[in-house]
Amino acid sequence: MTMTPGLRKFALTAHVTSSVGWLGAVVAYLALAITALTSQDAQIVHAAYFSMELMGWLVIIPCSLAALLTGLVQSLGTEWGLFRHYWVAVKFLLTMGAITVLLLHMPTVSRMAGVAVETTLSSADLGALPLVVHAGGGLLVLLATTTLSIYKPWGVTAYGRLKQHERTSGVAADTAATSDKNAR
Repeated sequence: MTMTPGLRKFALTAHVTSSVGWLGAVVAYLALAITALTSQDAQIVHAAYFSMELMGWLVIIPCSLAALLTGLVQSLGTEWGLFRHYWVAVKFLLTMGAITVLLLHMPTVSRMAGVAVETTLSSADLGALPLVVHAGGGLLVLLATTTLSIYKPWGVTAYGRLKQHERTSGVAADTAATSDKNAR
């Protein structure tokens, strides 16, 4: 299935927008996690944890799922395909991994935000370092997927070569049939 040019541009715009939103939210989350780790002010630490929880559930997860969905639409509705090019397949796997880690990580963020709000523990007692590590790792994965989208390395997969061969064989067969029909 190939999308019309207008639909393709709309889907691409939605994909870029959700991906940039995800990336920006992770950068902001990382800043909050670093603040929670380094601040000595209990109110700032509490606010950082509360903000990270809200940002995770209300911005990062929706943007990540939208980026995944729009990426699937783009790959399945264009010549790129989901498994025709290595860069698309790797990007898909990285995105699925990042979303899985994110969904497994968010209950911990919620629990830590609850503890931060209910206690007067310091940032060291709350253990913000894992939040910084997760956000930093997520940022690296998102930068990797962005890089893959721009450079498109590694070429076509074996499946992609098969599909190209089928497509060109089909075109050749159609051309031969048309030539044969015109010759009569």
